[in-house]
Amino acid sequence: MTDPQLGLTMLVLFIGAITLGFPIAFTLMALGLGFGYMGMGDAIFSLFVQRTYAVMSNDVLISIPLFVFMGYMVERANILDRLFRSIQMTFGRMPGSLAVATLATCALFATATGIVGATVTLMGLLAFPAMLRARYDTRLAAGVVCAGGCLGILIPPSVMLILYGATAGVSVVKLYAAAFIPGLMLTGFYMLYVVGIAFFRPAMAPPPPPEMLRDATWGRALSELARSFLPLTALIFSVLGAILFGLATPSEAAAMGALGAIILAACYRALTFGKLKESVFLTGRTTAMVCWLFVGSFIFSSVFGYLGGQSVIEEFVMSLNLNPVTFMILAQAIIFVLGWPLEWTEIIIIFVPIFLPLLDNFGIDPLFFGIMVALNLQTSFLSPPIAMAPFYLKGVAPKHVTIEQIFAGVMPFLGIVVVCLLILYVFPEVALWLPDAVYN
Repeated sequence: MTDPQLGLTMLVLFIGAITLGFPIAFTLMALGLGFGYMGMGDAIFSLFVQRTYAVMSNDVLISIPLFVFMGYMVERANILDRLFRSIQMTFGRMPGSLAVATLATCALFATATGIVGATVTLMGLLAFPAMLRARYDTRLAAGVVCAGGCLGILIPPSVMLILYGATAGVSVVKLYAAAFIPGLMLTGFYMLYVVGIAFFRPAMAPPPPPEMLRDATWGRALSELARSFLPLTALIFSVLGAILFGLATPSEAAAMGALGAIILAACYRALTFGKLKESVFLTGRTTAMVCWLFVGSFIFSSVFGYLGGQSVIEEFVMSLNLNPVTFMILAQAIIFVLGWPLEWTEIIIIFVPIFLPLLDNFGIDPLFFGIMVALNLQTSFLSPPIAMAPFYLKGVAPKHVTIEQIFAGVMPFLGIVVVCLLILYVFPEVALWLPDAVYN
């Protein structure tokens, strides 16, 4: 076999291995070392050491464990139930108020945690039963929780954007600025859809009972907002503001956020040694997974490029005589389809780097491409058959709720993501205006 054939064989074997359920990071390293030894000889072992050191010394990645720790501490501060109640009282008289409150809580909580599994699970325990008791359609309630919980991979501070920035060599600060408005746009479209369903098909989202409306006075709502909404919002905006306005690097702001999360947990009397220990353990486990994924992906991509696999793909794409529009459609369609069997980590670390060298040929800004990918990857958590958000919800949902009902519920929200992708492509200023206004 020629070197390019070895490279393409390595890529096919990787897709087959992860489809069978093999650990991603160690599959990447094993294939990289095995095929690298065939193509490079003993030099592959030196490359392994160099790539491992490069990952461990990458300043951009320092912010990942700090943001993850911040998220786990906020999650264990037990403020989500208070936050949900206060927002629910605020939107009490709006059509579909429970679903709107769920989406608003998910969006705010996503900025604090950025952890999809945690958000979907907590809202599945808190908001999903509340909507079912209020006689909401099961499919609508499930779709709201799953779609809202996935906002954490788009709305800053997103770990996904950090990984893309480190992979593509794009400023994480500019990525955060570019993702802010699209994240709000997607959340707003979700809310408009829910309000529309509640208005035109009230049987799917009935109005709250009169006794709940009596309790939802502005005085109580403001009191609950002051105790739950304002402290968390102050923490989030202090972290994001420090990043966006250049007052601190992402790593420094993440450290400030981690300290703020500890203080917030203490203020809510939720700071115990057990919770602190658990948060540190979960942070270490998540960070180790991300770091080994990066080590494996760097080795894999280096060997893949050395063997000529990247050149074969680039020559094939260029032979199609695509223009920037058709290339972008093709790239996003491939990422959309990859979201069915794969998670976003594999897509970002393995497949997005295949597209990155092609962007210059079509005059596409890597910053804009990253936001398109981040918006597109909402589908990787929602689209069956391997959709993590529905499975997270199924794990905590009542037994009578089937996975088929949850999948049916997320389908309209998948359509909304596609609509937002089209809007973002037609009007790129939605993403690029804020970074241009702040940094240029």
